[in-house]
Amino acid sequence: MFKIQKWLDAKKKTHFLKTKFVNFSRVENWNFNQNVIYHNSKKFFKFIGLSVKTNFYKKNWDQPIIIQKEVGILGIIKNEDTNKYLLQAKIEPGNINKIQLAPTVQATKSNYQRVHGGKKIPFLKYFLKNKTLESLQSEQGFRYFNKYNSNKIYITNKKIKISNDFYWFSIDELKQLSKKKNLLNMDTLSVISSFIKKKRIDFPLSNEKNIKKKILSNDKKFFLKTKKIKLSNLQNWIYKKNVIKHLDDKYFSIIGLEINANKREISHWHQPIIRGKKLAFAGFIKSNIKGTNHYLCRYLLKPGLKNSVISCTTNTSDFFSINFNSNFPKFEKKIMKNFFLNKANNKKIIYDNILSDEGGRFYKCQIRNMIIEILDYREIKIPFNYFWLSHNQLVKFIKFKKVDIEARLLFALDNFDNII
Repeated sequence: MFKIQKWLDAKKKTHFLKTKFVNFSRVENWNFNQNVIYHNSKKFFKFIGLSVKTNFYKKNWDQPIIIQKEVGILGIIKNEDTNKYLLQAKIEPGNINKIQLAPTVQATKSNYQRVHGGKKIPFLKYFLKNKTLESLQSEQGFRYFNKYNSNKIYITNKKIKISNDFYWFSIDELKQLSKKKNLLNMDTLSVISSFIKKKRIDFPLSNEKNIKKKILSNDKKFFLKTKKIKLSNLQNWIYKKNVIKHLDDKYFSIIGLEINANKREISHWHQPIIRGKKLAFAGFIKSNIKGTNHYLCRYLLKPGLKNSVISCTTNTSDFFSINFNSNFPKFEKKIMKNFFLNKANNKKIIYDNILSDEGGRFYKCQIRNMIIEILDYREIKIPFNYFWLSHNQLVKFIKFKKVDIEARLLFALDNFDNII
């Protein structure tokens, strides 16, 4: 790991990144009006308003949301001879520590088509022309509207010439790096989660038919309907010259940035970006049931996703408001108090670290990711929207795009040894 740390330290010295908050009127090449925020090229992404009506949550609400219809590429090259994975030291305007380890290719369609007039993206050809393993997966369902990325792995035994901004990592090294704060980026974990192997032996607590029946039953019982509206029509949101934020300072806000960088496709640009609360949280409870790892999952509806999804045990965008947030479900509060936040001896902490949301759209958004293992799954009496899924069941539901990004990232953090 000394060699890797030396390489990372060198990258931090050679990569320059400077961000500055600016008023919306000074965000070049972007159109800000009371209805919508969009790039002058009408590419990249835009912000619109969304009105949400549902019987799944305790209330209806309005919110801004990102629309980005194009499908991006998240691609990692694997060398099958050395069993190593090629990642890059990437700077993003929202990165809390400037450098993060990103996939070999991490690019939107507008980026790799060079709408901004920037440099070519290294190694892109391997994911456009070659046969790759591919998995289309959703992004954050509370911040993106129907946004998907193509997660890919290209496996080769050929020698590939790389620049000093790229590095080959073993699985053991990835496991160690995942324990460092804000280093392994979420797009890298997204790719990993999409290509986790099934276990040879797997005895599920509930068969797939019963799980699907429970999901279908919830689909019939609950609804979530959305309607696109003007930003100016958002209830309980304030549109100022330098920020769009909730009236009570809840949830996220939208700000403008001016960015200068020396290791990007372009060296200077402006953009809007989402600024979240101080710290989010995502947690998985696992248990060994019948000799098989199981994860406590929940049924969930999200405004930015067309269909219901399977999510992790609990997550929130504002970790520090859990105790006084009236909208946070009682069962999740109980789970947080009894399992994630106490120091009881009946659990084992598998993973506990702070990682970041993707820094291209989210400004210094941190998430505390936690996986704990309990001895007896029966000590938790689960409500209607929860169920235990075995390792192989989760792999299968990921394959069919049924698992949200929060659960996928946690599943990846627990399964580096099972990457394809």
